[in-house]
Amino acid sequence: MAATVDTYLGHLAVERGLAANTLSAYRRDLARYMRVMRLLGRAAVDEITERDVRGFLLVLREGDPDHPPLSAGSAARALVAVRGLHRFALREGLAPDDPAHGVKPPTPPRRLPKAISVSDVERLLSAASGWSAADGRTARGLRDRALLELLYGSGARISEADGLDVDDLDLAEGVARVAGKGGKDRVVPVGDYAARAVDAYLVRARPELAGAGRGGPALFLNARGGRLSRQGAWMVLRAAAERAQLSDVSPHTLRHSFATHLLDGGADVRVVQELLGHASVTTTQVYTLVTVQLLREVYATSHPRARRA
Repeated sequence: MAATVDTYLGHLAVERGLAANTLSAYRRDLARYMRVMRLLGRAAVDEITERDVRGFLLVLREGDPDHPPLSAGSAARALVAVRGLHRFALREGLAPDDPAHGVKPPTPPRRLPKAISVSDVERLLSAASGWSAADGRTARGLRDRALLELLYGSGARISEADGLDVDDLDLAEGVARVAGKGGKDRVVPVGDYAARAVDAYLVRARPELAGAGRGGPALFLNARGGRLSRQGAWMVLRAAAERAQLSDVSPHTLRHSFATHLLDGGADVRVVQELLGHASVTTTQVYTLVTVQLLREVYATSHPRARRA
């Protein structure tokens, strides 16, 4: 079984080109799978039955002496690795059938996206300004404000904003071209506030940051003059959130707030779908649950007959 798993991981690395972190997660999940199968007396992939796979999923959900119970999402991720292994074994002639085919992953509870209010967004953006009593606005402060203004003003993912080059922006037209998931480019709006913040950064801060490196096309630069990484952008967001005394702020918070505030303002869900770059409107419709919840709260607190006496 170990040889089959190694061959499968090699296939994922070479032919599928999976990222190192994803491969590490697959390797960890399949190592646990092999341990459980050995305890069941299964020495090879072709000996495993559907009942064995279901038993493994049960172990994941209930835990064991060495591992705590996994959430539905984490168990589903591990099952994806197992199903991929068995599909590969069947395709390569290493097993007569696929015992994992009929095992469905557990459905995680539906979580509403975390969005913050418009006033909290303003506090967050103001906290990113990087004001110094001695030097005025610092270069990194101008960069941080431009980054967060762009994230909220466009709905772009942090990774999409990090990937922007200067030439991807057209501030006169108020648009930017971002590279979305699956290599799909899309054009996103750059509102007046974001455009002014980005322009201030380009004129007054980026040249200073670029001077520390070798130059390059990246829009957002780190202190060494290189492209700001996703982790670096997340640190910018977290630092601003701490200064604004906001909790539970994640890399997607401004994107979620962008979508929720648009829908609260009357935007059509399909327009928001296009702006977010969602392949299906079903993905975007989760935001409508947020706005419906808000409507219920407003109704419950405002209507004279909304609550029972």
